[in-house]
Formats: sequence, C-alpha cells, structure tokens
Amino acid sequence: MISSYFSNCSCSSSQPIQLPLFAINNQSSHFYKYDYSPINGHRIWVFGQRGKLYLNKCLGQRKNWQVISSSYLDKNNNTDEKDNAGNGGSQSTSLLSFLCPLLKLFSGGDPSKERNYLFEETTSSLSTIARLPWGSRAIFNGSQNGDAVNPPIRLQLYEFEACPFCRRVREALTELDLSAEVFPCPKGSVRHRELVKAFGGKEQFPFLIDPNTGVQMYESSDIVNYLFQQYGKGRPPSTGLLESTLVTGWMPTLLRAGRGMTLWEKSTEEGPTRKLELFSYENNAYARLVREALCELELPYVLQNVAKGSTREALLLSISGSNEVPFLVDPNTGQQLGDYRQIISYLFNTYSLPSL
Repeated sequence: MISSYFSNCSCSSSQPIQLPLFAINNQSSHFYKYDYSPINGHRIWVFGQRGKLYLNKCLGQRKNWQVISSSYLDKNNNTDEKDNAGNGGSQSTSLLSFLCPLLKLFSGGDPSKERNYLFEETTSSLSTIARLPWGSRAIFNGSQNGDAVNPPIRLQLYEFEACPFCRRVREALTELDLSAEVFPCPKGSVRHRELVKAFGGKEQFPFLIDPNTGVQMYESSDIVNYLFQQYGKGRPPSTGLLESTLVTGWMPTLLRAGRGMTLWEKSTEEGPTRKLELFSYENNAYARLVREALCELELPYVLQNVAKGSTREALLLSISGSNEVPFLVDPNTGQQLGDYRQIISYLFNTYSLPSL
C-alpha cells in the first residue's frame, strides 16, 4: 500500500521504499516513521495513529499531514514499551525550565555575533575538567572481537546540549564508540520536540530510539544501561558515569551559561535536506561549542564519535588529514571545516534567517 502510494506521488523515485524502522504501541496509538529521501531532496515522514497513516512532506508542520490509509497497521513491528517517568529526564527538564531565563542573561546574547573566544574556550575547558574522565575515550569497541562497532541502522537520539542527563547519554555513546543520528530539541523547538511527543507521548529528554531492536525509551539511566547491555556486551556502565551526573553533570550547563539550551530566534524554519556530519567526542572542549551551535539552530546531524581509541580515527584522518576534532561535513553545500570558530560562523551564516 505504501509503495503504491509513493509510486503515484510527485516526490517518488526509483529507489525502494524502506519498511518502518520502528513501531511504537502507546496505549491506543500506533506510531510509524518512514524516513524516505527521494532524488529531488524532499524528506517524507509517515505518522500512523489509531490505524490511520498521515503523510508529512514538511517535518514539524502538522497541518501538512494527509490521511493516506485508514486501515494500515503493522502488527509484526509493535513493541509494548511503557513511558518512563521519574528520574533524570523529568528532573532535568523542570530545573532547566527554571534556570533557562537566568542563564540566558549571562549567555552573551546573540550567538551569531563575534564572540570572545578566549572566554568560550576557558569555560568549555573548565566544563571538560568537571566531567573527566567520562566521555573522553572509547573504552570499548566491537572491533576487538571482529564485531561491527555500530548496529546496522544508526541509533536516533533526541536531546539538547545543555541538559546534563542528555550529556550522560552522549558520554556513554562516546565510550562505546557508537555513532548516532542526533535530533537537537532546544526549548522553542519547531520540529523535533513535536516528533518526540508524537513518538513517545510526552516532551522529555533524552529520548532514544533504536530501530535495530524496536526499543524506544526515556530516562537517561535506563538508556545508558541499555546501551552498555546491548552494545557493550553486557558490561556495566563506567564507574561513576551515572552517579556523577547529579554532582558534576550540571557544571558544563552552568559554566556555559545555558548555551545549547534555547532555539536561536533567527534559525531557519526548514531544516537542511540532508543531515550534517560531525566528527566529535563528548568531552572535547572545542567540539562542545560546535554542538551547542547545532542545537541552537536545531540542525539534525550524524554524530561520529572519534575519541581516543576509536575505530573511526582512520576515517577522520582520510577525510580531514588530521585526527583533530571537531570536523564538520555539510553534504548540502559540500563544505568541510575543521576549525571550531569557522564552523560556528559557517553554521549561523548558512542556517540563520537573513537580517532585515
């Protein structure tokens, strides 16, 4: 049914339609996501609820959904995951809601303007020190036993940079040498927060989707334990990674004055056709500044973790000629940049609305 619909769609191509990457059974609602990128560049999303499928050619604009089926339901792909409420995620969201207006007073104002990079580097370096040793090296990768480092389909992480509990998950991804598709969800989000609410039933972060297993979950501690169990061959999380968040996990948020928390008011309403690609690792002081900018602009990107010991070091070297991060690749423009100051300037110049 889906294939026949797209064959008559103006956005169709000769490429085969992918089956749903995941399906979520949430009470009486069933959600399906098709990520289909035709040749002409449009991204098509399908949202299924209560036996109906809706086509959305413009991610984040609910008014563009069209009913294309009233009976389709893929029972073979359902999972029965309950919403998790409680620890890290909800506490983080409520406290950050309180801190957000206060931190913005000290954040330096317009993020697109020229910055005091000495101050930026100092506060980000102090943030790195506060979170040592977590998220600084790949302590486990599958290549040790000939296994693939990453699952066949990339993990999908909905989060925002300033959230300490989201940081906990990104640290785990670094240590497990996992890449992921990151969908930034800053406060004021026009695209990705709506998706989280549709998929899981509430706006709480972080939110992980593993299309390889059909798992979708909130709660940072649950996500970290799942990642180590599923992709760390059952080993427990690194000592102190979970426990330290409540003590030092807030330091980067405070030291960086809430950067990477709020949507930049002049960010473009439409996201790029193709995801940007960022070579990074969580506790790198310079990469942190770039991730903040990506979050404030709500730009989805492929996070390629390249911490010390990562199996991607050779890939990064072949692309950039160096092992240094951050390194940004924008397939929409062909731009490749390795200096964090140039990257930040490029992102705001390219993905901000023009000044009047």
